[in-house]
Amino acid sequence: MNQLILSEKLSAFLKYLASHAKHKEGKLPSLNELHDKLGISVSTLREELQEARVMGLVEVKPRTGIKCLPYSFTPAVSKSLAYAVNVDRNLFHKFSDLRNHTEASYWYQAVSSLTIEDVEQLQEIIRIAKQKLSADPIQIPHVEHRRLHLTIYCKLDNIFVQGILESYWDIYEAVGLSVYEDQSYLQRVWNYHTQMVDAVANGNFLAGYQALIAHTDLLFQREQNNSKIPFE
Repeated sequence: MNQLILSEKLSAFLKYLASHAKHKEGKLPSLNELHDKLGISVSTLREELQEARVMGLVEVKPRTGIKCLPYSFTPAVSKSLAYAVNVDRNLFHKFSDLRNHTEASYWYQAVSSLTIEDVEQLQEIIRIAKQKLSADPIQIPHVEHRRLHLTIYCKLDNIFVQGILESYWDIYEAVGLSVYEDQSYLQRVWNYHTQMVDAVANGNFLAGYQALIAHTDLLFQREQNNSKIPFE
């Protein structure tokens, strides 16, 4: 894509915002000042500012004004995915399939970048999850489930991969998959998690990958069984 076509994809305000982000200039002028600089009406600027907020590009606070944020792919994906799932709940399963393939594709790159501290954190997550599963009454380790998967991929230097993975978990709970009382299913899930983490700790990335794929198949079957639950 040449520079002209790329420029046409952005409004004058977003181009101005991007130029500030490149130079890490945090605080932006007021809307009135931007009106004078860019020649755009204040009402239009308000609309474009709201678009930028939804995309997670800026933060707007009464006392600090407009602040340019580091770029993240997650906010835009999460908003779009939330809308898509409200239109058709089955679209979550398609996104879940994308997420599963993303995890599988980046597994070796991700785990080979983990530090000893990262692995220790994964082992601690496993410990807490098993403690919850053995509690009476049982506690669903949803927070640990999210933390475990995102920690495995935390060292990937790819904000688009991170955006896909983080957005999946943002919507996962809303779809209702974080509520599941079948203890047998939960034990199987965390057995796979344990195999994954043990394999990574031992440097056996292939065994960890095989456990990941088996875990993914288990989740896919569960999502299919729950596909008729209405999304609210």
